[in-house]
Amino acid sequence: MVELHWAGRSFNELSKEFGCTTWSIRQWVKQADRDAGRGDGGLTSAEREELTRLRRENRRLREEREILSKAAAWFANEKVATLKRSSDS
Repeated sequence: MVELHWAGRSFNELSKEFGCTTWSIRQWVKQADRDAGRGDGGLTSAEREELTRLRRENRRLREEREILSKAAAWFANEKVATLKRSSDS
């Protein structure tokens, strides 16, 4: 449909012929323009996928950091408790 629009067919023509909304067709054309480097500065599909992947990785790394921070605090408390017990003896 995108190529048909680029070839000169109107959104209304395509909407009637294929039974989808003109809004949907406009969005597809807009995204295809971005992917082809002719867009409005929005993210290409590849950039959007990379952003999603990086956000997921960032979330996982934050969770790992939080777990390690809690583990370090626990081990520090255990060390203090061990030292206190050995000095009380």
